[in-house]
Amino acid sequence: MTVMESQDHRDLRAAVAALGRRHGRSYNRAALWAEAGKLGYVGVNLPEEYGGGGGGISELSIVLEESGAAGCPLLMMIVSPAICATVIARFGTDEQKRTWLPGLADGSLSMAFGITEPDAGSNSHRITTTARRTADGWSLTGRKVFVSGVDIADATLIVGRTEDARTGRLKPCLFIVPRDAEGFHRSAIDMELHAQEKQFELVLDDVRLPANALVGDEDAGLLQLFAGLNPERIMTAAFAIGMGRYALAKAVDYAKERQVWKDPIGAHQAIAHPLAQAHIELELARLMMQKAAALYDAGDDAGAGEAANMAKYAAGEACVRAVDQAVHTLGGNGLTREYGLAKLVTASRVARIAPVSREMILNYVSHQSLGLPKSY
Repeated sequence: MTVMESQDHRDLRAAVAALGRRHGRSYNRAALWAEAGKLGYVGVNLPEEYGGGGGGISELSIVLEESGAAGCPLLMMIVSPAICATVIARFGTDEQKRTWLPGLADGSLSMAFGITEPDAGSNSHRITTTARRTADGWSLTGRKVFVSGVDIADATLIVGRTEDARTGRLKPCLFIVPRDAEGFHRSAIDMELHAQEKQFELVLDDVRLPANALVGDEDAGLLQLFAGLNPERIMTAAFAIGMGRYALAKAVDYAKERQVWKDPIGAHQAIAHPLAQAHIELELARLMMQKAAALYDAGDDAGAGEAANMAKYAAGEACVRAVDQAVHTLGGNGLTREYGLAKLVTASRVARIAPVSREMILNYVSHQSLGLPKSY
């Protein structure tokens, strides 16, 4: 694989950056989403036969990174086109593809994703949301937390568990739950983090679904689940890299202009070197993200799993350090609303925590990559 971007990728990067600059950090989420959809950016990873751009996660990660670097990241890109639309495109029925993919591609439809539960945390094997067969379909019961954008999504892709008829064990399955389904309740979580996309707790109280709400093969749940989770990690890396680049650019501009004594403060190594280090770490994280995206787009799910986890870890750490150094460079100004950096101190922690904590990634790498025994 090459580490140099193609001309098409550079052109896409430049076009999205221009879109981001037009909207800026005071952006309206709905307006930006609509324009990005109209221009083909929201569905750049989806099949052309359903109105998508025919690209992959490599292209979609560029869109999210560049919009984030302009100060207007679209968090739902991680969820709607990257997770949900990818799963439907790979495993959905023809009917599901016709129903959902065109709208998900042009941004006129969006879909949330519900996997995390109060007692399961990052352990998908402890999910207790259950799906049981009914005479005409399915019934879902359970709870989910930290589900992004349920209020603006047309449906939510819910991870539930069904009983294997042969073994009696519970296995994961994916279900499309419409926003207005009876028994599907949401309540906003009061977050200290202020973002345009809100977080919700969901309660599924005997939600009745038709048989065609099941996505893909009932016996291929884990395969289908991780087909969505690997893009989620890659896109979270893009989200973090974009945020880190935004903060770093603000700090660099300030360090070039701010003059306390004879020279701008950026001339002093105590200021310049930490900013240079932040830039290096963001670039290294991007390389791993590009590797993960290339592996995923090539169909190497196993290789992409390792690289996606590493990319998400590296990007999360690089983002936190870049934001911290940017705020420190501006001093008191870094905490003002005018410069827009203080809110990133909280936001930058998201990539360390979600969708999987850095500690769980270290667990994965230690026993999957290094062959060390599990501690759990």
